[in-house]
Amino acid sequence: MHLMKTFPTTTLTQHILENLTYTVLMFDSRLRLDYINPAGEMLFAISAKRLIGQRVTAFLPAENHLVMAMQRGLETGHPFTEHEVTLPIPGPREITVDYTITPLKNQTGDNGLLVELQQIDRQLRILREENQLAQQQTLRSLVRGLAHEIKNPLGGLRGAAQLLERELPNPELKEYTQIIIGEADRLQNLVNRMLGPNSLPNKKPLNIHQVLEHVRQLVRVEAPPGIAIITNYDPSIPEILGDRDQLIQAVLNIVRNAVQAIGTTGEIILCTRALRQFTIGHRRHKLVVRVDIIDNGPGIPEDMLEIIFYPMVTGRPEGTGLGLSIAQSLVNQHGGLIQVESRPGRTDFHLLLPLDDEADTSPSETTTARQPA
Repeated sequence: MHLMKTFPTTTLTQHILENLTYTVLMFDSRLRLDYINPAGEMLFAISAKRLIGQRVTAFLPAENHLVMAMQRGLETGHPFTEHEVTLPIPGPREITVDYTITPLKNQTGDNGLLVELQQIDRQLRILREENQLAQQQTLRSLVRGLAHEIKNPLGGLRGAAQLLERELPNPELKEYTQIIIGEADRLQNLVNRMLGPNSLPNKKPLNIHQVLEHVRQLVRVEAPPGIAIITNYDPSIPEILGDRDQLIQAVLNIVRNAVQAIGTTGEIILCTRALRQFTIGHRRHKLVVRVDIIDNGPGIPEDMLEIIFYPMVTGRPEGTGLGLSIAQSLVNQHGGLIQVESRPGRTDFHLLLPLDDEADTSPSETTTARQPA
């Protein structure tokens, strides 16, 4: 009521539209833009002056799902809503949106459209991260329970083999008890590796670039001469609190995987950037360091992307499938998360590590990042 007294109706409507956080667009019957609010200008990164009067195909591809839906809206006159639609926008880049299309008639009786777009990439990312963290926690609990059930009989089996070995009259028969003992020890080591780190990180101030350079030097000795390791660091990133040895192990596991994926010729890029007011799962951090490990190998099969961090999952016949699982556990213990994006010719592992010990659990988020080259 107070607002209605303060603003005339038209001014109030304009005030509301200009302060909405989602995009509002209005089109005429020829799909020429009549209005765009400031949130829309930010979304498309184009000023209203340049867009007003332009057909929708001037800033969206003609074959795009949204443009075709707008044409159907004009033809049918029925409003409709769709969720999680990929929208290519100038940049070029892609975003994910929920949209609502409402057919309108103006004062002269001409048809038009009201289009509302809400970008949901951030919500989807947070939900995906929360699910990933929950899955990792559940998986760790399951593996620890399973390991406990395996290690007890393994210990009994090894002890029985040792006792049997002492009683054997023929020394040649000890070869068989040694096989039992050796296999029991091998399974014990495998279970321990599946469990991942068994100690909390000993966090001290450290420079993330020293960790990356140490890994680069190690891998440069191991890798074939045809593999180039390129660095693209942001030198302004401050020190983080972390366990140097654990972070070296996490990064090394991923870089070695990249070397094995590439083969004999290719490149690996180590890149760092700072993200401000960034959410990892449900926790918002003032500052997060993002480490990208990018390779130009064949990529990860799509059906493996969701399970790539599970133990014993590997795309190589000779692999154990523990390297990425251990890396994820080590980064999780630092309050961080590892994500992966992959397509043929480019695989990008993102290591997200908070630079602050305390995190804000409020749901709001603003992300500022200098994009990797």
